[in-house]
Amino acid sequence: MSGTRRARLAAWMIAHRRWCLLAFALVTLFFALGLPRVQLKTVFSDLLPRDDPFVQVFKDHPNFGNPLTLMIMVQHRHGSIYNAETIDLVWQLTRDIDLAPAVDHAQVISITTEKARYSEATPYGVDMRPLMNDTPPRTAQEIAQFRARVDKSPNTKTFLISRDETATLVMATFIEHQLDYAETFEYVQGLVEAARSDQHAVYLTGQPALVGWVYRHQVELTWIFALTIGVLILALAVYLRSVVGVIIPTVTSATAAIWGFGFVGWLDIEVEPLLMVVPLLLVARSFSHSVQFIERYSELLAEQGDRELAAAETMARMAKPSVLSILTDAMGIAVVIAAPIPAMVRHAIFCGVWALWLIPTGVGLITLLLASTPTPARRQSAGPGLHRRWLDALLQLAARASQRPRVYATATVMVVVALLIGWQASMIRIGNPVEGSSLLWADSEFNTAVRAINDHFPGTNTLEIVLEAKDAETSNWTSQQQATVATMQALQRALESAPAPPRATLSFADYLTEVNRLFSGGHPKWLPLDPRQSAVSAATMGAMMGASSTAYSHVVSENLQHATVSMWYPDNTQSTVDAALATARQAVAQVGVDHPGFRVRLGTGVIALQEAVNRVIERYHHIVVGLLNLFILLVFSLAYRSLVAGLILLVPVNLAHLAMIATMHWLGVGLDVNSMIVAAIGLGVGIDYGIYLLSRICEEAGQRNGQWDAAMHAALVTTGHAIAFTALIMAVAILPLYWLSGLRFVADMGLLIICIMAINMVTALFVLPTLVNLIRPKFVLNK
Repeated sequence: MSGTRRARLAAWMIAHRRWCLLAFALVTLFFALGLPRVQLKTVFSDLLPRDDPFVQVFKDHPNFGNPLTLMIMVQHRHGSIYNAETIDLVWQLTRDIDLAPAVDHAQVISITTEKARYSEATPYGVDMRPLMNDTPPRTAQEIAQFRARVDKSPNTKTFLISRDETATLVMATFIEHQLDYAETFEYVQGLVEAARSDQHAVYLTGQPALVGWVYRHQVELTWIFALTIGVLILALAVYLRSVVGVIIPTVTSATAAIWGFGFVGWLDIEVEPLLMVVPLLLVARSFSHSVQFIERYSELLAEQGDRELAAAETMARMAKPSVLSILTDAMGIAVVIAAPIPAMVRHAIFCGVWALWLIPTGVGLITLLLASTPTPARRQSAGPGLHRRWLDALLQLAARASQRPRVYATATVMVVVALLIGWQASMIRIGNPVEGSSLLWADSEFNTAVRAINDHFPGTNTLEIVLEAKDAETSNWTSQQQATVATMQALQRALESAPAPPRATLSFADYLTEVNRLFSGGHPKWLPLDPRQSAVSAATMGAMMGASSTAYSHVVSENLQHATVSMWYPDNTQSTVDAALATARQAVAQVGVDHPGFRVRLGTGVIALQEAVNRVIERYHHIVVGLLNLFILLVFSLAYRSLVAGLILLVPVNLAHLAMIATMHWLGVGLDVNSMIVAAIGLGVGIDYGIYLLSRICEEAGQRNGQWDAAMHAALVTTGHAIAFTALIMAVAILPLYWLSGLRFVADMGLLIICIMAINMVTALFVLPTLVNLIRPKFVLNK
């Protein structure tokens, strides 16, 4: 749309502003009715890529290494767990966990459940019984007998009782489609807190607990966001010193927010709670666009003295850079849809559409409000103030740096800095960079629990290799077949002898070898299983004697058709994930994938599912950056009718993106499913300041008949002033996120957003004018 047409549209809107304002009010009311339908909810399976083979294994065999498992460690502070008080505590805690919402009753395991079993040889054969009877042992004799039974259960001593005998685990797996993270977490956390005492330390970890902590911090985030908006409004008041200048950005930003949330409410889609930092960034961008509008309106009002004419002229001049920058913001979010992760797709739809709503509110509504409100007092009437002197000094420095002959030295410095930033950005790691979770602080209760459990047990993260029957309807039991058991044992030998072995492995074969030993008189030399099919079948029958298949559901399927080899690791940092998968792939290659009755599939468990997500991030991050670069090149080449314009704008936006990635590396933030969308929108907003400044440079250069240095200076001290101010107040307003958030991820993203604002300001004020004055492209002088 040409400037003349924009002016006519603005004049028509102002002439019919009552009807236009009524239309905005009705649309806002419609979206407001959708607000009660907004759902802040985490759906675990939606955080996983749909097209990854690891995810397919998880969906085919959800009982093997299910990440939706809580682990509770009960530790006696002063001695062994073999005392009546500790055992009774574990007994009661296990039964209370079994009453938790959405719990899978067949997947509750502790030393007090029938899944914890021991074996002994009797005159009548192998006897396999639960470690405990219907009541917990209380007398010294009963506890001694229980301890003796534990000594006959090697797997219990590895996975349920620590080597120093001071701690034991209670584990429970939950059913995803029934799971309400907040409800389940508060119930289990309440049990954990009630169980703590001077004698017992109790720790809780697992993916449901992690999400539960995020939910608990949502209330905290609500008032931090409110404080952030309050600081933002206060900064506007201090800078603009005008009631109208504060009210109008607040109204337009609030309207866009209502439209954004109401839209997803009417669509009835879930919003990921952890990514609520992105809407805060959109609110900040809305304020930023409004300030740019108001700054230009103040200039034109001072020239013309008529608020309606000034409002119309402001829209005519500012609509183009505003719409272009908002479209880029929206595109920076929308390209995330390319990643096949449903939660990211939904959040991209939510935030992308919200960004688009900034066009009608940040261009149309603000024009109507400026034309309808009293004329604001001129800000210049107030004293310059410290902040204005600081901004003026920065702008004068930018103006001098972009003028010839200094522009050549500035360009040289830019190239050196760009190389250094690119080198640092190349060091960013995909995935989780810390033990535990990077979503929470290192000293958080969750991460403390992870370290405590890792110190006493094989680990909190598993990797599973599944042995899957080819014919799911067959009546043959896969786990009975000699070849299957031999393959399990071969896999375990290969894994445990590898250069980076897991802390422990477990398969159904481990239970069979113990039965074989007992069948043969109990001597350890009989642990190796006879390879003949008859011996394997006999051992299986012995293991199942007096037990249901659910007692072994963590290693075989309920119908004994599918089995798994489990590996335990202490953390899910990317180095551990890489080493674990390399070891597993080598072991699978040794035994082969295809067998006559079954196939070997790698894999599932926490390690495999994290790798599935990491592969998507690694692959699609470059696609997202590439698509956005292509969009910027095409749109801005068409908008300015010059390919050079698109190429010039690509330089600062990509430099800002590299600087942002380097900043993430310096902050210790990995590139994962949560931070990727923040990085994507950072790339989109990185061009906003450049668009406003380039449009003003074109305007000033046209008015000054090609006096480049003068045009640069005029653009920087006007539009550049608004750019520097908005970057400053956005940074100040978002600081509470870093100082006050109990979620490390939110704090890190708050600090990253501050860095994004600073980086974008520097690239707009220094890099863009330098490029324009160095190249002096013809499109700048086009009328």
